[in-house]
Amino acid sequence: MDDPRIMVEEELTKRELRVFGRDVSQIPCFRNSFLYGIGGGVAIGIATFLGTSRTRLSTHVGFGSFFTTTLTYWMVCRYQWSKKRFEYQQLKEAMRKQGLYEGTDLERQILEEA
Repeated sequence: MDDPRIMVEEELTKRELRVFGRDVSQIPCFRNSFLYGIGGGVAIGIATFLGTSRTRLSTHVGFGSFFTTTLTYWMVCRYQWSKKRFEYQQLKEAMRKQGLYEGTDLERQILEEA
């Protein structure tokens, strides 16, 4: 009998999507940016069509809103991700230093200054 965990791992490796040699499922914010962009573009495009009954205008507005929503969400999400990553790196370095200085004279000196 085949192990189900191995079968799931094989399915996951088969379903990866690569763009320019990079797996897009590993790019932070990629999935949500496109999902929100597609949803927003479709909704605004349909609303424009219902309001004006002009097909060409509604497709242009829908695509424009898709592009704008995707790009805006991508920039905001990546900014927040980068900020969190920077904070985590600072915390990691502080924890490493705390481990090195624990129980030494330098730790007592730092605590006295604070």
